[in-house]
Amino acid sequence: MSYLEQEILEQPEVLERLLEQERGTVEAVAQAIRERAPRFMVLAARGSSDNAARYGQYLLGAVNGLPVALATPSLFTLYRRPPCLADALVVAVSQSGQSPDIVAVVEEGRRQGALTLAVTNDPTSPLARAAEWVVPLHAGAERSVAATKTYTASLLALGMISAALAGDEEMFAALRTVPEAIRQVVSSAPTICRASERYRYMEACVVVSRGYNYATAYEIALKLKELTYVLAEPYSSADFQHGPVALVEKGFPVIAVVPEGAVTAEMVDFLRRLREREAELVVISAREEVLSLAQTPLPLPEGIPEWLSPMVAVVPGQLFALGLTQARGLDPDQPRGLQKVTRTE
Repeated sequence: MSYLEQEILEQPEVLERLLEQERGTVEAVAQAIRERAPRFMVLAARGSSDNAARYGQYLLGAVNGLPVALATPSLFTLYRRPPCLADALVVAVSQSGQSPDIVAVVEEGRRQGALTLAVTNDPTSPLARAAEWVVPLHAGAERSVAATKTYTASLLALGMISAALAGDEEMFAALRTVPEAIRQVVSSAPTICRASERYRYMEACVVVSRGYNYATAYEIALKLKELTYVLAEPYSSADFQHGPVALVEKGFPVIAVVPEGAVTAEMVDFLRRLREREAELVVISAREEVLSLAQTPLPLPEGIPEWLSPMVAVVPGQLFALGLTQARGLDPDQPRGLQKVTRTE
């Protein structure tokens, strides 16, 4: 079994460990945020962690009322023109905590007097040392180059911070259901991997969703690019209709993530229009009427709140990418040109 497959299957245990061990930390972080009362939040990350930050942008905005921006690290390093962060909450998300540009954002934020937080799998990393507060992910060593368990752990950590800041025990109770929901998904791992074989000759596709799962579209597309070398482009379903929909012709592959919630009706209408254009649909959803639109349905457990769904909905995408990598005769643990830790300035 590859490291990638092992780590996909480990995710329920990783998330249970994080929930158990870091509740106290996120409560302390939330108290610090209340005392400092930042006016806005800046999230700094790269790669899969940047996709986790997209989720945080939606969650902390919707639940906690914080205006949230994604950082522009080159302003801190290459241009040496950092923006004003004095009234900000600066949060860096990084699996390794090693990338100099992400560390630079936190260092500058702290220099300006901002409240700084690192969400990382390495609590001894340069990033962790730079930040005032640290939430460790407790994912264990991640040996696969493609991040999986550190991605879902990052989402969960952001969810815990949001719940603590909101003082919402119902949110924490909902978070505790996530590991079991992921267990249900990974129990279908062989089926999902076999389903991906249909696409072994695929050269390009789009991955679409909306809202909280905009992050999921980005992360699934990244997994397909780095593992299978398919040109997979992520889109909001709304943005996709502003031009890129012209790509869709008979047989064009579209992977859609359709959660239960505010975006469901709009996404279903969108997929019906794609079916009329004879698109090849791979659909990740809990709703039977949505799955029935797909040539390749990938079911989710029912009843997952939309704000939680990215933690679960990404897992069929991970398994789909794993299966497609195997079907194409590629090594899932050694994608070409990549290293586990990428350091960018």
